[in-house]
Amino acid sequence: MIDLYAAGSPNVVKIYIALEEFGLPYAVHPVDVFGNAQFNPDFLKLNPNAKVPVIVDHDGPGGKPYTVFESGAILIYLAEKTGKLLARDGAARYDALQWLMVQMTGIGPMSGQLVHFVRFAPKDMDHGYSLSRYRTQVVTLCKILEARLADSKYLGGADYSIADVATFPWARLFEMLLGAAAKTDYPQITRWVADIAQRPAVVKALAATDAVRAKATTPDKATAEQMDRVFGRGKFAVA
Repeated sequence: MIDLYAAGSPNVVKIYIALEEFGLPYAVHPVDVFGNAQFNPDFLKLNPNAKVPVIVDHDGPGGKPYTVFESGAILIYLAEKTGKLLARDGAARYDALQWLMVQMTGIGPMSGQLVHFVRFAPKDMDHGYSLSRYRTQVVTLCKILEARLADSKYLGGADYSIADVATFPWARLFEMLLGAAAKTDYPQITRWVADIAQRPAVVKALAATDAVRAKATTPDKATAEQMDRVFGRGKFAVA
């Protein structure tokens, strides 16, 4: 059994999808991020970085419980545990890992920053430079993905892999981030997103994520102090 500490963010969606794809039994422990539950001492013992997702595998290495945080590390761990969605060796393995890292170091952080400045940055400040920078970064990454998917059915190659699992939860938001034109501007990404969205494991994972999200504190219900703590601003800023 695997315990999944979860919220509704794209990085958590990755792990829901992976657990469903791998057919691993898991129990969900919701973490109310905008309610600041990630800062509770018990959760910090699992992840000192105060972020979801986190898993605890009760049948970890040597048959002992093992905790893994950071979504990319979790995906690699689960893929190697099950022998699925990541080639054991050769070019196919490293192709998938390279594209996984594109998501971890580029698509996720740049998209997340764009979302932040669109939705959560204080309205009484000029964020024009930040919005331009992060939108430019997201568009650049979309062009890179589009070119890759024009030559390859999946990001890692011919086979669906953890690179696709990691990137799909972010790529499905591109239309929201960039506008309706994203569908026509990036037809290969649109094709790929639609293909993955139909997978039974993905359908189940998205439904499970929605169920957790529905019970969590929403940004409009969080207090100003809770929002400041999430984003490390106000009295929680250190610089």
